[in-house]
Amino acid sequence: MGAEPLPSRGDAPPPPVHVAIIMDGNGRWAKARSLPRTAGHRQGAKAVRRVVRAAGELGIGYLTLFAFSSENWRRPDDEVSELRGLLRLYLRNEIAELHANGVRLRVIGDRDRFGPETVRLIEDAEARTRANAGLQLTIALSYGGRAEIVAAARRLAEEARAGRIDPAAIDEAAVAGRLFTADIPDPDLLIRTSGEQRVSNFLLWQIAYAEMVFTDTLWPDFTRVELEAAVAAFHGRERRYGGVKG
Repeated sequence: MGAEPLPSRGDAPPPPVHVAIIMDGNGRWAKARSLPRTAGHRQGAKAVRRVVRAAGELGIGYLTLFAFSSENWRRPDDEVSELRGLLRLYLRNEIAELHANGVRLRVIGDRDRFGPETVRLIEDAEARTRANAGLQLTIALSYGGRAEIVAAARRLAEEARAGRIDPAAIDEAAVAGRLFTADIPDPDLLIRTSGEQRVSNFLLWQIAYAEMVFTDTLWPDFTRVELEAAVAAFHGRERRYGGVKG
């Protein structure tokens, strides 16, 4: 995908309501520069700051970033420790700016695995920004799409056993209403960086009709220009949602 900016026209179409990004390529960015993988993660954190700011400026309503998968716990201990430290640093240093810009932050996934200090920082950040009406920023941490669907199914089973819901009444809306993202719209656009073309267990239910854009750009090099290019590609798609347009 070429990195061409959006046209600056008064009649330009509105941006997608919800953009989700699989942030990939930190390790390869570092390897190409003969640096440790942790250097790539630090540079990737700077890309997060750039893209959050750009998304707000472009009028995107919801931005969901895949920061740490449930499978990432299998990585070497020193790398996991660095990632956890970067998360705590982000929560301490960025929340004031997010709050000042009207951004609401929420975290989905198994946050408890990060330990009590990180959980406290997450809860404080969510509470501080909860009333903000600007960009709705969701960070997926220790997250897996299959586990999310299983959790929703388990919750429905428990409700059915308790007599609070009729199993015959369980439909797509019932499942969607018990996902971590129940109160936000499904993504319109999914972006994955680094040239990989797979969804890696990310928002499996929610991206059923998302347009997908894959870019060779490594996440630490991702800028507003690449985000605008992905949005421009989105505008070039014909979205039929399984139907046919005459």
